[in-house]
Amino acid sequence: MNGLNNPQATETALGLLRSGDPFQWYVITLLALVVYVYFREIKNKNFNGIAAGLSLYMVHWFAEIINALIQHFSGHALWTVPTGTAFLILVGVGIELSFMFVIAGLVFSLILPDDPKVKVFGIPNRLFFAVVNAALFSIIEIFLAKTPAFIWVYPWWGAVPVFVSVYIPFFVVSMYSYDWKPKTQKVVIGTMFAINAIMLIVFAGILKWI
Repeated sequence: MNGLNNPQATETALGLLRSGDPFQWYVITLLALVVYVYFREIKNKNFNGIAAGLSLYMVHWFAEIINALIQHFSGHALWTVPTGTAFLILVGVGIELSFMFVIAGLVFSLILPDDPKVKVFGIPNRLFFAVVNAALFSIIEIFLAKTPAFIWVYPWWGAVPVFVSVYIPFFVVSMYSYDWKPKTQKVVIGTMFAINAIMLIVFAGILKWI
């Protein structure tokens, strides 16, 4: 247990994993809001924004699966959600966080300038907003990690590693996918979906590792 913060959080989270006991009806409302957001953007033909949203969500799922595999092989995930969720999907993500991430890329794509060549403080605007958004989410996670609902298990895992290895990939893929050609968007998002689906089928469904 040495070198861990709140190691009992892992056991607590695993006890909640995909259990229906904590379910709350607000989950249905959140689902309806997510569906509304995407249907609204489909109606508005904002397919680039949808690509930004789905690409971030696919990277999010890949990160959560890797975190759950780290838990399986080492005994503790990098981050875990031991309480406060109505449904714990994987050891580090509850249904509420997942609903937030499914629309995060779409929402933040709304602030992108129309011209991808415009620079902000001398930085390409897609990269600029990717870094700023990643920094914002890392700062928010500092607050979350001070609550009982979200635990950084290892002392060396904190805002900077989260910023570099989690949120930078989230938002770089999301912000740049906004400008990709439709075929490229479909191929990249579809490939990431297939990888995540296979990993979930194998590691969660067949092997029961995560």
